[in-house]
This record gives sequence, C-alpha cells and structure tokens, in this order.
Amino acid sequence: MRFKPALQGTYLLRAAAYAGLAFLHLPLLFIVLYAFNSDDGGYSFPLRGLTLRWFARAWEREDILQAISLSLSVAAMATLIAMVLGTMTAAALNRDRFFGKDGFTTLLILPIALPGIVTGIALLAAFKLMDVNPGFWTIAIGHATFCVVVVHNNVVARLRRLPTRLVEASMDLGADTLTTLRYVILPQLGTALLAGGILAFALSVDELIVTTFTSGSEKTLPIWLLNQLSRPREVAVTNVVALTVMLLTMPLILLAWRLTRDTDTSPGAH
Repeated sequence: MRFKPALQGTYLLRAAAYAGLAFLHLPLLFIVLYAFNSDDGGYSFPLRGLTLRWFARAWEREDILQAISLSLSVAAMATLIAMVLGTMTAAALNRDRFFGKDGFTTLLILPIALPGIVTGIALLAAFKLMDVNPGFWTIAIGHATFCVVVVHNNVVARLRRLPTRLVEASMDLGADTLTTLRYVILPQLGTALLAGGILAFALSVDELIVTTFTSGSEKTLPIWLLNQLSRPREVAVTNVVALTVMLLTMPLILLAWRLTRDTDTSPGAH
C-alpha cells in the first residue's frame, strides 16, 4: 500500500501530459474539419455538412500548385546542402580538437538558436551587400542555414557512439580512408543521415519568417497561406492547403523521430 501514492502521482502526471497534448493539437483537428466544411464561410461550427469540392477547387488553382512546387523544390535543395555541410562539419568537430572549435560550434548553431526574424534580416542584408536578387537560391540558402544544424546534430550524436575500434580495425586490415568511410562509417551513419535529412526537409517546407526576407516575389506555401489569411479569397480552400502542409510535414517528423529513437539500439551504439 505504501506505493499507492506514487502510482497515483504517475497517473496524474500522465493525465496532465495527455491533456496538454490534446490542448495543443485541438486547433489542428478543427483545420481538418473545416477543410471538409460545405459552408462557403469556412469557419462555421457546427459543420452544416461535409464536401470534397474544396479539394477539387484547390487543385485547380495554378497559384497553389506553383507554391507547392516551389516549397518542395526549395526543401529538396536546402536538405541536400544541409546533408553535405552538416556531415562535413560533424566529421570535423567530432573528435579532433583545434583552436576555435567551441566558437565554430557556437556559430554553427546560431541560425537556429536566434529568432527567425534576426536570421532573416541578416541574410537579406548579406544578399543585398552581394547584389544578389532574391529568388529560389536565396530561399534555399536561407533554409539551409538552419537545416545544417539539424543534420549536424544527428550525425554528431551517431559519431560519438561509433566505436573507434571499428575504424582502427579497418585501417589495420589495409583499408584506406575512402574505403573505411564507404564501408564502415557511412553504413553506421545511414539512419542518422536519413533522420536529419527528413527533419530538415520538413522544417524547410514549414519555414515562414526566414522565407519572408529571402523570397522576393516568390511565394512558397507558407507565404501563400499568410497572404490568404490577410486577403482571403476562399477560406475553405485555405483550410485545404493548410491540411496539405500538415500531411506533408507531420509524417516526416514522426519518421525522423522514429529513426532517431532507433539509433539508441543500433549496432554501433555498444
């Protein structure tokens, strides 16, 4: 009986956690419901009926398709840049110590640690100084600045659990650096790279603040949504596009979390 208060406290803590999650995710449920609302107003509750016509209307609009295409293209390019740079910086900072290592690490994480508006203003000032016109590449570079950190953190975490004896054994057996990298290190980094890349892609698709300063006249999906909220044409269509963003990013984030969780039981972790 002496353990009963502890058990009650555990149940109360779990109930509070579930209640908090439900409170945070309740607005997402309303977005899903409003995407199927038959009312032209879009935000009437209770729903007067269910319809799929807003989905058909959304896919007929060229501005929506262009925004989706641009967001996916930017996310793919930003992820590619982040995976290359994030892996290289992780390899450089993993074990070797050199002058300025701590400062370099701090500078690396600044873009994601600072408020997005600060990062956006800094990028805009840099592009203007270099006389670069805002467009696809400025958006992709802007997104890559914080996506690099995501990939870097995943790769560093895996490298720190990678036993040095595997690399030493490969070298003792006559393998050169590239062979060791290809057959020993990269297979151990596989899920970490995949998780980092997936999370970076999802973050890029959702990014709004940095994009606002680096996009110029281009409109990614988040910017399209922001413009629609300030000057709505069809509120129900906006709900459909918001649901599309959720369907694009939520599975990716869950998959990245699952891959990251599995790294704790990976062969290289022991």
